[in-house]
Amino acid sequence: MEIEQKLKHYRLSRSEYDQIVQQLGRPPEGVEWALYSALWSEHCSYKSSRIHLKKIFNKSSRVVAGFGENAGVIDLGLGERVAFKIESHNHPSFIEPYEGAATGVGGILRDIFTMGARPIALANYLCFGEVKAPRMTSLLDGVVRGIGGYGNCVGVPTITGQTEFHTSYNKNILVNALAVGYFAPEEPVLRARAEGVGNLVVYVGAKTGKDGVHGASMASESFDEKNEKKKPTIQKGDPFYEKLLIESCIEVMKKKLVVAIQDMGAAGLTSSSFEMAAQGKVGFCLNLDKIPLRDSSMTPEEILLSESQERMLMVVRPENLIKLKAVFAHWGLDAEAIGEVTAGPEVELFWHGENICKIDPRFLVDEAPRYDKPYTKWQDKNRVTSFKPYEYGIKAKSQKLLELLRDPKFVSRNWIYDQYDQRVGAKTVFDCTESVGAQRLPSGKILGLVLGGRPYVMRFDAYVGAIDCIAYPALELAAKGFLPLAATDCLNFGSPDNPEIMSEFVATIEGMSAQCEALHVPIISGNVSFYNETLGENITSTPATGLVGLKDHFEATPRSYFQNKNDEIYLLRLPLLKFQGMFAEVEKLSQEGSGYLDVKKVASFADLTRHLALVKGVSASRVVGKIGLAYALARMTTAELGVEIDKVINDGVFIENLYEVLFTVNSDSALQFRELFNKLSQNNEIDMKIIGHVREGIFKIKNEIDLPLSEIHSAYNTNWEVLFAGLS
Repeated sequence: MEIEQKLKHYRLSRSEYDQIVQQLGRPPEGVEWALYSALWSEHCSYKSSRIHLKKIFNKSSRVVAGFGENAGVIDLGLGERVAFKIESHNHPSFIEPYEGAATGVGGILRDIFTMGARPIALANYLCFGEVKAPRMTSLLDGVVRGIGGYGNCVGVPTITGQTEFHTSYNKNILVNALAVGYFAPEEPVLRARAEGVGNLVVYVGAKTGKDGVHGASMASESFDEKNEKKKPTIQKGDPFYEKLLIESCIEVMKKKLVVAIQDMGAAGLTSSSFEMAAQGKVGFCLNLDKIPLRDSSMTPEEILLSESQERMLMVVRPENLIKLKAVFAHWGLDAEAIGEVTAGPEVELFWHGENICKIDPRFLVDEAPRYDKPYTKWQDKNRVTSFKPYEYGIKAKSQKLLELLRDPKFVSRNWIYDQYDQRVGAKTVFDCTESVGAQRLPSGKILGLVLGGRPYVMRFDAYVGAIDCIAYPALELAAKGFLPLAATDCLNFGSPDNPEIMSEFVATIEGMSAQCEALHVPIISGNVSFYNETLGENITSTPATGLVGLKDHFEATPRSYFQNKNDEIYLLRLPLLKFQGMFAEVEKLSQEGSGYLDVKKVASFADLTRHLALVKGVSASRVVGKIGLAYALARMTTAELGVEIDKVINDGVFIENLYEVLFTVNSDSALQFRELFNKLSQNNEIDMKIIGHVREGIFKIKNEIDLPLSEIHSAYNTNWEVLFAGLS
């Protein structure tokens, strides 16, 4: 094969080839091509993002493990810790939705229990195109079934999620999976750093097949009209094998039989072995013919690049091998010593006794290319001094609200969440029906989990959207009384070769980091997914985030729905930035906004929100989000309880203010609630007023909207059956 053909096949550029020749002192040979192709892919090397990721705020006394490990770990106190991470499986899910989504869940679970934590919760962030776009209904169906099929079978509850619809995802959907794991006091946190010359390298889990070969490289390029040919790069998962792997791995880790461990994820054995050796500054001697195979015809290159699921690589002391093999045999899984740790620094690969490769892992891991792609300093977008809300021209706002509630962008997502097991394990106290997921920990403390990232705010202004993807979920936690502790991110963007996309990426890093620092919420894990584009059409730049929070107990935690007739309704406001919001997109009108976000003021607002949410007598709370106050109130209604708003809403019922929070408070606690606000509110920009009451059977917003509750619920809860007729 000629050089140019090889470069195309292995997805390497000419400049990267020149760098390889300089490293090796000669052209690459044999499997070296495959090694460089995998580990220098965007997916594995972060070559276009790494220089900017260094700017991320990641400091906190609670951080036990951060970037560089399989997942981040934070200390909750009382000896308890949690590991959590979000990761993308976008490209595989578009090609083969069921398997792509299922293996995304499996992969993120392995990132968690590789650290030594038992998985306790799942969440997912999904973005789809228009309902009528080609394949969209089948993509949605396959992804949701894949998530449920894997998560439900493996026995980990899905407790929260977020699903968006927009035309920019017509040709590239987003499937981001998040998992949380728990460490009890005294349980060890495992690392991926190999150590101990003479220790054994042990392969555990399922056998290796040809599925997923070149998967990492596939996930590092844009789509074209040949997507169907990429199906062989999609992995196939088995949740029952995963359950066996979870139990066996946790058992050997608790017995302290493992020195280091790494999931065979993207790029399979290649990434796990070379990254472990590079981190530990040691060498490996690996015998590829000792790998347990499903297909005996596999070549060394296929073995190295296979992304078959449910597999781990461990470093084990020789005296512990028999004990370790016994544990895996008990669970019906393979555990084979395939090599040993050497002084190195090279990794040596053998095939039936023949040395087929000897290379320094640092060349592939630490010395991968680093690109500073062109970008421009961010300038504010879509700003005006003042504007007239578009809704002022609408007279029939009651009908407009019903129309919005029937729209796929706003209709209830319960028809998705009902396909997930949300309470297996009996720890869930808030499931997907609430704005925040929550679980009770063995200590009695409550762990909160919420997703963030609103694509339409990114389309308004990427820097504002970046702040918002931290600020909004932090407020959602605060509105339930949780102290936000840490974050994980999945940065979904188009091509980094496009300066406009790269400018949005850099602005996103800077905006997120600024808000995280103001909140003292470090980002401790994450993922970058570039090349979410097809034939030059990029997705909306979409940072998806997951935040965890903590509170001492569950007692009196506000719900997301009205609880008591005649409760007073309060609107807490920090009106820093007002914009036309999602209403403008629905009406196909230009976006406008006025004002600016101040991250310190937002952090103070979140702290005030949290203290107010802890007042006994606060029965419900919700952060006002897309399409403004009317939609937030409609989502708080129940079959019996509605609302009567008797204060004039000056800005309008569909306008969006960053930020607003709704609270309902019983009359006995209202005075205490107001007094606490007056005591804690140091910022005169923050205001709070009573705007109405919870009432039976009605939905009235003064001079604006008057609807029976039955019509609200019919539109919001059942119209998905019309929109997605093939699924109902």
